[in-house]
Amino acid sequence: MIKHRIDLITLGCSKNLVDSERLMAQLAAVGYKLHHDPEDPKGEIVIVNTCGFIGDAKEESINTILGLTVLKKRRKIGKIFVMGCLSERYRQELMDEIPEIDRIYGKFDWKGILSDLGYSWDDSLRAYHLQTTPRHYAYVKIGEGCNRHCAYCAIPLITGHYKSRPMDEIVDEVKQLVSQGVREFQLIAQDLTGYGYDLYGKYNIAELVQQLADIPGVEWLRLHYAYPNNFPKDLLPVMARNSNVCKYLDLALQHASNHVLDRMLRHISREETEELLAEIRRQVPGIHIRTTMMVGFPGETAQDFEELKDFVRRQRFERLGAFAFSEEEGTYAARHYEDDVPPEVKQQRLDELMELQQEISLQCQEEKVGKTLRVIIDRLDGEYYVARTEYDSPEVDPEVLIPVDALPTESSGYDEGVQVPIALSPGTFQQVRITSASPYELMAELVSSDKH
Repeated sequence: MIKHRIDLITLGCSKNLVDSERLMAQLAAVGYKLHHDPEDPKGEIVIVNTCGFIGDAKEESINTILGLTVLKKRRKIGKIFVMGCLSERYRQELMDEIPEIDRIYGKFDWKGILSDLGYSWDDSLRAYHLQTTPRHYAYVKIGEGCNRHCAYCAIPLITGHYKSRPMDEIVDEVKQLVSQGVREFQLIAQDLTGYGYDLYGKYNIAELVQQLADIPGVEWLRLHYAYPNNFPKDLLPVMARNSNVCKYLDLALQHASNHVLDRMLRHISREETEELLAEIRRQVPGIHIRTTMMVGFPGETAQDFEELKDFVRRQRFERLGAFAFSEEEGTYAARHYEDDVPPEVKQQRLDELMELQQEISLQCQEEKVGKTLRVIIDRLDGEYYVARTEYDSPEVDPEVLIPVDALPTESSGYDEGVQVPIALSPGTFQQVRITSASPYELMAELVSSDKH
């Protein structure tokens, strides 16, 4: 155990990660040494930022806490603090079942960690993150909560009603991150399209995106977690006219059968969804749409699933993830429906849908072969530089691999007679030509280098 060291373990989504980064900035300002997701925790305090979205995430959070209790008994770590979604929903249960937890905070009261340590939350640091991501990209959370109340989803039970962050606060944060060297920004919220109504009396995502796109140094701005019902179409011309707003939209659709959509309380039909997708692609040519689908929702018939496959086959989503329904206590589905699709059928449908999507993904990827694309370099990994296009969000989307041995050479700094491949610095943008494709990777060769 190391004094004045705090280890912070983040589980779940990027929205949790932003909370962790903001907390770490505050803790660093008062003198703590911070370690994020350490392989070997040794802090006098270990904070676990938990996820409580679905069963697997809950299990991971609980197992992480239990693992830390073992380290605590061996005196390898000091106190255990727990925060986040799981503790927001199951605070008393965690306190009863795992008494080794020293402090427990929910989704919104984690700022109390500072006061419990004898310090005050410094609001002048509200625009600061202690970045855990590579220096060149960051996640920016623009709101918290959700007003949608889909039948399967526990998020509104955890986070409550939608709360937008003030626009000027978000703008200040992005400017601060630019000054720290960030060039790519992922805008995130449970529902981006709900942004602004609680503060300004209207949906203001289009105005926010335009303000952020106008900030010098913002090279890429990418939008995650939009909702199709009442989609703010004034966002589309903003995406189309600003070259630094990525032609990318994460739009979770969940299903395509009207029968299932109605049971899910999605308040949109397949026909309306198809009209929206056509309008998005018409107004923003070349856009890549990422979506998420659910199989095995209560009452989903074989015919419903065939309709979902037909929809996916016709729409040819560039990016698609899927998961099987997992009943969450307290939700509308848990109260009103029987979880009547057998687990083996859920898994069979999930495998079948993802096999179909793999074929579509390969076709979409192969369409890029021979094209010259702008990419951002993320890292050097063995014999390849790993990069991404504007159509690829970190960690969830395909990557572009640039073989080191195919790069142009330059004189070695030690011996002018020795030629070595040029170095591509993380965070720089390069022009590459795509040479081959697989469903989830592109191979590329360098066309021109930007060392700045």
